[in-house]
Amino acid sequence: MRRPFAMSPFGAPRAHVPASRNGDIIILCMANGKVGIFFGTSTGSTEQAAYLIQEEFGDDADGPFEIDGIQGSVAAEFAKYDSLVLGTPTWNTGADTERSGTGWDEIYYGEMQDLNIAGKKVAVFGLGDSVSYTENYADASGELHDVCESLGAKMMGFTSQDGYEHEASKAIRGDKFCGLLLDAVNQEELSEDRVKAWVAQLRSDGFLDGSDGSATADPVVVAAPTSVAPVSKIEDAPTNIHKELENNSHLLDQNIAVHSSDSSGFVPYKNLKTGKTMWTSPDGRSCYYTL
Repeated sequence: MRRPFAMSPFGAPRAHVPASRNGDIIILCMANGKVGIFFGTSTGSTEQAAYLIQEEFGDDADGPFEIDGIQGSVAAEFAKYDSLVLGTPTWNTGADTERSGTGWDEIYYGEMQDLNIAGKKVAVFGLGDSVSYTENYADASGELHDVCESLGAKMMGFTSQDGYEHEASKAIRGDKFCGLLLDAVNQEELSEDRVKAWVAQLRSDGFLDGSDGSATADPVVVAAPTSVAPVSKIEDAPTNIHKELENNSHLLDQNIAVHSSDSSGFVPYKNLKTGKTMWTSPDGRSCYYTL
C-alpha cells in the first residue's frame, strides 16, 4: 500500500521514500495535487468570491490563498496543484498593465515569468463594476489570463457575456469573457448562481482530470540501505544513514539531470541556504526535494 506524501520544509508535497523489505531499492514517487485557488484583493470582495468557488469545488480544491502571502514562493505553491483557479479585482481602470491594484501586479512581469506552468489547467475569475466602469469592466481579468496563457497554461472557463451591463472589457476574448466575471456592486444576487454554473462547467470540461496529456517522468529507482532503524526525525538518524541518504540523493540528482536534457525532464532549483534541490516537472504539476 502506498503511504501518504510528507510535507517538505518549504510547505510543498515531497516524495515519500519507502524502503523495500529486502532493503534493495528506494522508489521516489512524485506528488500530484488537485485544484489550488489563489486570489488578490483590496476590499475583500474577491476573497469572498474565492470562498464561494472553493465551497462549490468542495474537497476537490484547496485554499483560497491570497497572492500576497506566497510572493517569493509562487512556483512552489502552484506546483502543488494539477489545476489553478486565479482571481483578481480591477482597480487601475483603463491601464495597459498592472490593472489589478493587488499583489498580482508585483509579480506578473517578475516572479511569474519564471514559472513553469506549460500545460497546466488554469481558469481565471474577476470582479468589477459593470455600471460605473462600463467601458473597462473587470479589465484586470484579461491581464491575468494573458500572463498565464503566455506561459503556456491551458486556459479554461470562458463564459458568455449575456446578462451583464458592460459595454466593453479587456477581459473579452472572441465573443466570450476569458473567465468568470462577477459584479458584486450591481449584480451581487447573481454571484452564487454564476459560481455554481462556472464550477459545473469546469468539471464538465475536464478541469479536474488528473492528466492533461503532458509527459511525466517515470519513478526513479536508486540503491537503498540494507537496514534502516525507524526514526522520528531525519536529524536523529545515525551518521552512516545520513551519509547513505546524501549519496543516494546525489545519485538521484545525477540521474534526473541526465534525463533533463529534453523537454520532458524535471528542472532543478537549488536552495543554496539549505542545500536542498527542488525538482519541478515541465508542466508544473509535480515537484519533490532532494538533499
